[in-house]
Order: sequence, then C-alpha cells, then structure tokens
Amino acid sequence: MIEFFFDCSSPWTYLAFHNIQPLARELGAEIVWRPILVGGIFNTVNPSVYAQREMPVPLKARYMKKDLQDWARSADLSIKMPPTVFPVNSVKAMRGCIWLGQDMVAFATAVFEAYWGGDKDISQDAVLAGICKTVGIDEQKFFAGIAEQGIKDQLKANTEEVVVRGGFGSPTIFVDKTDMYFGNDRLPLIREALLRRKASAA
Repeated sequence: MIEFFFDCSSPWTYLAFHNIQPLARELGAEIVWRPILVGGIFNTVNPSVYAQREMPVPLKARYMKKDLQDWARSADLSIKMPPTVFPVNSVKAMRGCIWLGQDMVAFATAVFEAYWGGDKDISQDAVLAGICKTVGIDEQKFFAGIAEQGIKDQLKANTEEVVVRGGFGSPTIFVDKTDMYFGNDRLPLIREALLRRKASAA
C-alpha cells in the first residue's frame, strides 16, 4: 500500500501525483490519497522554507527552475514557476479533496492543472467552481461540504499525522505505513521498495 500525503500548492507534488499513478497500476499497489496543508507542516517543523523564499541562493534558485522544467518535460506536464499567485492558499481545494474521499483524483488533477498549468488562483471560489463543473461535481454541494467542521478537522488531522510520522513537506509518501519517501525524485526508490515486497511475498 502507498500512502500519498499531498498539497496541490506544490509543483513537485504535481509531478509526483502524476507519476506515481502509472507506477502503482504497473505494480498492483493501492494508493491511499491523504490531503494535507503543507503550510501547517512548514509552520510546525520546517520554517526554513520561508527563510529560503525570503533570501534565496540565486544559483540554486536558477537551477531549481531548470530542474523543475526538466522533470515536467519528462512527465509531459506544463508547469509555470512561479505562478502569478505564489504561494497560494490551497485550504479550500484540499478540503474539497477530503470531502470527495477516494473519488478525489479527478478533482485534484484538475486543481493541479489549473494552478500549475493554467496559472489560475485556486484560492478563489470562482476558480474552484469552474473546476467542479469541469469534473462533474455539484458546486453547491462542494462548497457546503468543505464548510463542514468534520472536513476541516480531518484535513488538520492528516497534516498533524504526517508530521508525527516524520514528514516535513509535500509530497510525503509511505510504503506499508513505515517506509517514508519525500519528493517526486524518490519514485525510483519507491518502485524498488514495492518490487522487494512483491518478491518477498512470492
């Protein structure tokens, strides 16, 4: 089993979200999608992210943009970095993922594409309403659902859980509960971990 803790506000998570699905299908692994708020993680255990944004190392920042575009090209995705609104408040979108449960994939995909591919501000109700229409979700039910206290509490609980389990950003990925990986570039290692488990179970 793969647990995928994610926030749609991260470009590296967009890549990993896209890339892990065919990997899981190929190896017969179930993905449990776990929406979080990465800002909550940064505030709790990784505030250095904010310092890096305020005082970036120019050479490193320049390379990071190239690296991101190289990975995007490899995945056949379009990513604008930075988007016009960055960082973005993704709380409503991530609550929407919680509300949709395991049916969230089409919605989350559309949110990623709207923000990273379409440069749309996913914090805005009008943008989220458009995404709902695109993927066939009743927008009135959507906005009522994400306002429910239980949905808000679950998003907070997921965020707190990943920190307790050792996570410090998005995406944080677990194989069989305890084997943690961070980032899109760890997918080859996740493949190896899944193959080892298949071999040992044979």
